[in-house]
Amino acid sequence: MALEVIDSVIAIPGGSIFVRRWNRNSSEHLPIVLLHDSLGSVEMWREFPATLATETARTVIAYDRIGFGKSSLRTYPASSRFIDEEAQIYFPAVSKAMGLGRYILFGHSVGGGMSLAIAAHQTDKCAAVITESAQAFVEERTLSGIRAAKQHFEDGAQFSRLSKWHGERARWVLEAWTEVWLSPEFREWTLDTYLSRIHCPVLAIHGDTDEFGSSAFPRRITEGVCGPGRMEIISPCGHVPHREKEREVLELAKGFLAEFHVP
Repeated sequence: MALEVIDSVIAIPGGSIFVRRWNRNSSEHLPIVLLHDSLGSVEMWREFPATLATETARTVIAYDRIGFGKSSLRTYPASSRFIDEEAQIYFPAVSKAMGLGRYILFGHSVGGGMSLAIAAHQTDKCAAVITESAQAFVEERTLSGIRAAKQHFEDGAQFSRLSKWHGERARWVLEAWTEVWLSPEFREWTLDTYLSRIHCPVLAIHGDTDEFGSSAFPRRITEGVCGPGRMEIISPCGHVPHREKEREVLELAKGFLAEFHVP
């Protein structure tokens, strides 16, 4: 089947959002919406969305959160409630502007946490959630990884690589991640308040050498949801399974959607 790639910009409260669709025009299946990680963007998904659309015969949609990629600049500091804000304010506005009915969410890293928060708020619309490398609470391993990354980006050459994807937004993007996660007020954050409200099937994928969190994260997720939950640990694999082990991620996603008869 033909795969059509469509870029658009939509207006939502607080600015404009860049959206890319890998469109399966003939597909009758629910679309998959991708939510990127803390330093991510639509472009940083690279070839994965197109492959996911082809393999699952579904339309795949990705968007840059406000302040990221090609979406509106943000000049004020990120809030420690940014996951709640995405679930309660921004994603509902994005999905309404795109005319989405029901959908499947696929989130990487903090995008996985956002996917679960959205599923808890949009119980009638979210048919399934796939997370990879999602944080469920704040581990010391998480903080150590972020401190190392912060130091890494002090090198001008490394920071320029981030600027490649975010342009003048790069400094804000970096600090929105490091300063919020390392702040004392964020130390007690967890997904627990959301998990008990999620009844749709959830697949939690995690790499065994993920530098930002242990297998305690997917275990907390799958044991905490009220619907079916499956944990899959990929080995050897770090924080970006869809890039490091793309074939395994694709097969896990396809098998999961088929097993639970997600339309």
